[in-house]
Amino acid sequence: MVKLCQSTIIDAPVDAVWEILRDFNGHDRWHPAIAFSEIVGGEPVDAVGAVRHFRLNNGGELREQLLALSDKDRRLSYCLLEAPLPLMGYVASIRLKPVTDGDATFWEWRSEFDPPAHRRDELVKLVSEGIYQAGFTGVRNLLKRRNPGMPIGPSPVMAVTPSPASTPRIAPMAAASHVETTRAILVKRYGGPEVLELREIALPPPASGEVRVRHTVIGVNFIDVYCRTGFFDLLQLPGVPGMEAAGIVETIGSAVSGVSVGDRVAYACPPIGAYCERRNMAPDLLVKLPDDISDEIAAAGLLKGVTASFLLHDVHAVKPGSVVLIHAAAGGVGQLLVQWACHLGATVIATVSNDDKAQIVTRLGAHHTIVYSRDNFAESVMRLTEGKGADVAYDAVGNDTFGGSLAALGVRGHLVSFGQASGPVGNWDIGRFSSKSITISRPNYAHYTDSPDKLDPHIKRLFAALRQGVIRIAPPKTYNLGAAAQAHRDLESRLTTGALVIKA
Repeated sequence: MVKLCQSTIIDAPVDAVWEILRDFNGHDRWHPAIAFSEIVGGEPVDAVGAVRHFRLNNGGELREQLLALSDKDRRLSYCLLEAPLPLMGYVASIRLKPVTDGDATFWEWRSEFDPPAHRRDELVKLVSEGIYQAGFTGVRNLLKRRNPGMPIGPSPVMAVTPSPASTPRIAPMAAASHVETTRAILVKRYGGPEVLELREIALPPPASGEVRVRHTVIGVNFIDVYCRTGFFDLLQLPGVPGMEAAGIVETIGSAVSGVSVGDRVAYACPPIGAYCERRNMAPDLLVKLPDDISDEIAAAGLLKGVTASFLLHDVHAVKPGSVVLIHAAAGGVGQLLVQWACHLGATVIATVSNDDKAQIVTRLGAHHTIVYSRDNFAESVMRLTEGKGADVAYDAVGNDTFGGSLAALGVRGHLVSFGQASGPVGNWDIGRFSSKSITISRPNYAHYTDSPDKLDPHIKRLFAALRQGVIRIAPPKTYNLGAAAQAHRDLESRLTTGALVIKA
């Protein structure tokens, strides 16, 4: 049987610390390893016998039961009922006492459990550092957020010498190590922008085949909205959204080659998790940034530029003389499609929602611009093409434009539906498409980019287009990490133009 005891001093009054810890369902607000918590059956948070079910940031799920709680003694104890790790017989207790000298709190955290012999050291370290030390730090951080004047550094961890006095005699020791954390946007439930919460989450060391990237700029894309709402199942709750970012390699695992600490890199690929200050990931799809591509341009344009590359060259190869209809042409992908399609020799017809956006896409080279809130774009396309219709329509709007896009196509036209900002397109009778022999595509970004062999041609094509001036990316609208929800509101309002990014 293993018996552990960790203790520390918290620079806050004992009642303030006890208010946090006595809430048996409140640890997801301060412990960096915990993403979600609930009391089974809706019992009060201080009811002896209550069972809490919680989920870790790594996906593991546990259940613990409150065995005892005393407000008088500021003490509680609990046991582990279910866990993904073999912590057999795990029972733990927390005790608080006021420190005699100063308005501070002595916190003792004890546990005993019976681990398998071959995993003893691993599990002892996990409990000591991943639970206790990380918990001490988490409570300090929570108190710091509540009381900005509170010291942010940890108080020294103390060794307790038994004494008959009610307050322990304390001798300073070196501070114990603790699990690293990072600030991130966490989604605990699918929904609107309000579900995007700025939290402190655990950041384990990179595995042998991983690198740690310190983000400088994070891209905001409509796929993040689809993940947040649950329309795409890429985001497993609780989780961190985001597929695009630029930054600097901070640490590399022992088995990593081809990437060095200090490299400037960017990525636009699953797994999602970019809305954070730092993260660990496999290096396979990291893109090394050349000196002439800034972090801001990479984060604003990598995912959108790669998307434009495969839409224009692979999904439908645009040729000189093609008539191309582009919806949401003033948006991030739309602006790149307009410029690139013009360079390929196409006649570009762009739709936008207002006159200000019409001016933007006209400056980018669109041959014809339609304000769809005022004019019927399908009729306008037929008029502009003398009844022939468009060869291809690139439609990321969805419900509001899908039917009109079909009507605007010519014989053997191709509708490329690559987004649905206005909602799902609904059910359509495929027989109706035979009147023009229409082809419909619904490309998935990952299917064109999920290996270096697939991704590299698009990266080379994108960087060449930027260097040659074929496309340009306007300075993006910038938000801080805590304003991610506002970035999503602005993006979904369809009132923005160009790219949106978050400064990490």
